[in-house]
Amino acid sequence: MTTAEPTAAKQHLGARRLLARADFRRLFASRLAAQWGDGLFQAGLAGAVLFNPERQADPLDVAAGFAVLLLPYSLVGPFAGALLDRWDRRRVLVVANLVRAVFIVLTAVAVGVGLEGVPLYAAALFVTGVSRFVGSGLSASLPHVVEGDHLVEANALAATIGALTAVLGAGCAVGLRQVFGEGDSGSARTTAVAVLGSLVAAFVASRFRRGALGPDEVAEPRAALVAVARGLLDGGRAAWRTPSVAAALLALLAHRAAFGVSLLLTLLLMRHSLEDFGPFKAGMAGLGEVAVAGGAGILLAGLVTDRLVALLGRTWAVCGALALAAAAQLGLGLPMALPTILGASFVLTGTGQVVKLCVDAAVQGDVGDEVRGRVFALYDTLFNITQVVAISAAAAVVPLDGRSPGLIVTAACAHLVGAGAYLVLNARRTGSVGHGPGHR
Repeated sequence: MTTAEPTAAKQHLGARRLLARADFRRLFASRLAAQWGDGLFQAGLAGAVLFNPERQADPLDVAAGFAVLLLPYSLVGPFAGALLDRWDRRRVLVVANLVRAVFIVLTAVAVGVGLEGVPLYAAALFVTGVSRFVGSGLSASLPHVVEGDHLVEANALAATIGALTAVLGAGCAVGLRQVFGEGDSGSARTTAVAVLGSLVAAFVASRFRRGALGPDEVAEPRAALVAVARGLLDGGRAAWRTPSVAAALLALLAHRAAFGVSLLLTLLLMRHSLEDFGPFKAGMAGLGEVAVAGGAGILLAGLVTDRLVALLGRTWAVCGALALAAAAQLGLGLPMALPTILGASFVLTGTGQVVKLCVDAAVQGDVGDEVRGRVFALYDTLFNITQVVAISAAAAVVPLDGRSPGLIVTAACAHLVGAGAYLVLNARRTGSVGHGPGHR
């Protein structure tokens, strides 16, 4: 199944017309609530672990935290994806959000009683895992509320505003820490507030009629068990058989590896090296400014990606974004000063969003509904593993203060390698027909 992307003004619905559609508006609202809660939870947990005066964390601790949070889900995610292709996605979204709400409360309790290391991360693991599962379900459901010709447009709106809502949630966590305090007790209260996002997301998802979000054919649970057992293999085969998806995934993974390195360096610089400089802040407040800069980059990406793809084609939009990211990594990352870090966050997050929107459109438009959930779950799995590997490798060599020009240069090279690999894999489509300019 191939979907041409918009190439003329008459094909654009615009945000107002998209939001006028009741089903899209409902799915959009569920996404916003879930991502607000995700942003608040992640920032609250980061504050509890990294910027808590009652705790200490070095680079390997940070890497261990990411590994414990993300890798276990990465092993089971593809199998969960099979359920998205066999069970009513409306019911999955409702139940998953409620389960996430329970584990948010348990994680907050763990923070409040002073748990550290694996016990704390194990509680947070379930929140992160279910969050990824919810995200895959929302993405797999989008083609059921928007026509194929408008997937890039709808993705740009949903992913952009959703990411900005996550940034807003993170900002709320920073503000709540000022109200509740920065120690274990205050961090626990801040983290617990994230439960509101999951509850609202579950309620909104429950308003869909049964079967409205797919899959088109819902198998009995016994059949689903067979699909679960081969979920990873099915998702991998579907992605590899679709060159546009395989190439886009590889490009995104290259960007994510570089972003993981940058994230670790930023955390260490903010915690151990940088000091306040005029309006620019270090510490947890500095991370808030970095998040705002990244949110601005995401907003710009949402505004321009659809037009870039229509003008240049998906191939050159992705390659251009990766080249710009590499340049920003060197020009803005190497000074390792507060103002340039904010600039780097703006460009790196924005270019990453351009690539992500192209990946989402490739999966939603070029992969059949019967396997789309497994491909999205595979997408999340590779996304997580790549980030963990990159952070862990960087943590093994980075100094405590985060000042490592060599790692910044390595991250820039990763972007360029990703662009080259994207072009090579994408060349497998040579000779295919029916592709509009968006697929060039």
